[in-house]
Amino acid sequence: MTTRKRPAYDLGETSWEVPASGAARFSWQYDQGRDRLLALYQKGKDKQWDAVTRIDWDLPVDPYDALGVPDENLVLHGTPYWDRMSERDKGELRRLFSSWQFSQFLHGEQGAMVCAARIVESVPDLDAKFYAATQTMDEARHTEIFDRFLREKIQLTYPIDDNLQSLLGDTLRDSRWDMPYLGMQVLIEGLALAAFGMLRDTTEKPLPKQILAYVMQDEARHVAFGRMALRDHYRELTDAELREREEFVIEGCYLMRDRLRGEVVLTDFGIPAAEAAELSEGSEYLKLFRKLLFTRIVPCVKDIGLWGERLQRAYVDMGVLDMGDASLDLLMAQDEEAAEQLDAQRFAAEEDARRAEVAAVIAEGAGAEGAAGTDGPKGRTGADEGGPERR
Repeated sequence: MTTRKRPAYDLGETSWEVPASGAARFSWQYDQGRDRLLALYQKGKDKQWDAVTRIDWDLPVDPYDALGVPDENLVLHGTPYWDRMSERDKGELRRLFSSWQFSQFLHGEQGAMVCAARIVESVPDLDAKFYAATQTMDEARHTEIFDRFLREKIQLTYPIDDNLQSLLGDTLRDSRWDMPYLGMQVLIEGLALAAFGMLRDTTEKPLPKQILAYVMQDEARHVAFGRMALRDHYRELTDAELREREEFVIEGCYLMRDRLRGEVVLTDFGIPAAEAAELSEGSEYLKLFRKLLFTRIVPCVKDIGLWGERLQRAYVDMGVLDMGDASLDLLMAQDEEAAEQLDAQRFAAEEDARRAEVAAVIAEGAGAEGAAGTDGPKGRTGADEGGPERR
């Protein structure tokens, strides 16, 4: 079988405008702030980093096996299509799926950047504005990273998924200041975090592993920020207001579970859209993947106080209710630890390389001295000493 050629940056429209709604809020209470949020703000400042220098962009990436995905995880594996595919076709399928997945990460991170900036504008408390400003910088860095990986390493970028764009638009159009938190921090970022974690923990490819570990270290702070701000705010809402937000969560969760499946990759491979949808729906790997995507969302929703009966019934229907008992603090600590361990391993390897280089230079110098001693002045003949020259 052959694939349809897709141009590398055929992203359709070059921009997307979402009309702003809601108020820009100023606070004159400069001397007030919650200690927890101010501590998180300080951590956000201390943990800033440069994607150009912290990530080893010289690491090679095979675009046809960028993530080291096993055959069994590919939707077409075990189908008649797979049996007819050449090794080149299988490599191209991996490339397309990797590109689609990282492209949605890219667009989601730009959405997170815009939402964080919206939070700076609309949230009433100055301590939250401070932290959201550091998060805006974090999300800009993540957008930069995923764009560079796609352009330089895979050389193919997909447009934003229609359903992700729809959820992002709903989040940004709402005039209530807490909705960018809920839509972005809890739903979209929660889904991305789960996907990041699954890839980080399974891939043996060093560059994507670095990218995902370092991005997740930042995202652990973002989740903590959303939990603090929303938990405090939702304690003050009426039952009717809480139900409105629970409805938003339910709709968003169903949308992400049922629609974010990368079927466009299969249609780009020449498979009819209806059959692509059927194959995606029947994939055992994708069923597990979609379920695991909620490992970060469900406990966060419960933690911030959105745990009404209708929401719980929806999670029972999705088969993810038990995830509400997971410890977000433990998950975030593991994200921090994974990045720190990766840094420690990299620095230890670099230190070993430096030591080996120094040892090689020293050995080379010692060898040169030894050679010079062997070739140095020799005992003189009688002629050298002024005695009679032998003939």
